[in-house]
Amino acid sequence: MLKDLKPALLLLLVMTVLTGVAYPLIVTGIAQVVFPRAANGSLIQREGKTAGSELIGQPFADPKHFWSRPSATSPYPYNASSSSGSNQGPLNPALTDAVASRIKALRNADPGNTAPVPVDLVTASGSGLDPHISPAAAEYQVARVAKARGTTPDRVRALVADSTEGRQLGILGEPRVNVLKLNVALDALP
Repeated sequence: MLKDLKPALLLLLVMTVLTGVAYPLIVTGIAQVVFPRAANGSLIQREGKTAGSELIGQPFADPKHFWSRPSATSPYPYNASSSSGSNQGPLNPALTDAVASRIKALRNADPGNTAPVPVDLVTASGSGLDPHISPAAAEYQVARVAKARGTTPDRVRALVADSTEGRQLGILGEPRVNVLKLNVALDALP
């Protein structure tokens, strides 16, 4: 029995070292050389400090900033360790109430805006962490942000246009605006 156990334990040790130590170190090393920014979390820097990751949404409530898509994570919004959607269907009264509350908050923040509220400003994404909004959602907020910053809507609209990302490979997905990148660009305005 000991004769059979020795090769099994040796194989376990060798495979543990190969798959648990050597392989992860090699893959991490390659990623650091080939894709260092992505391998380190696609972090966005502002004034020498990390503002966040361009891959994970963040809450913004200041009228001077563009607001992100709502998050469905708990116990706090944009909790990456708790990524999930709300799993509420369109007929769920809780979803209806949440959407109505979000529409009211948007209307209260910009009472003069009578445009239809884009759906992505009042519903969470499937992950609850989406860092993007649609160009329509950004356009909906332009007047509020410009007024709060004491600048022209055209200047803010130009930043939105610069921050708008197109479809991937020209055909996949929809155009989108990364809210954190846009807000960092806004904060850099003189």
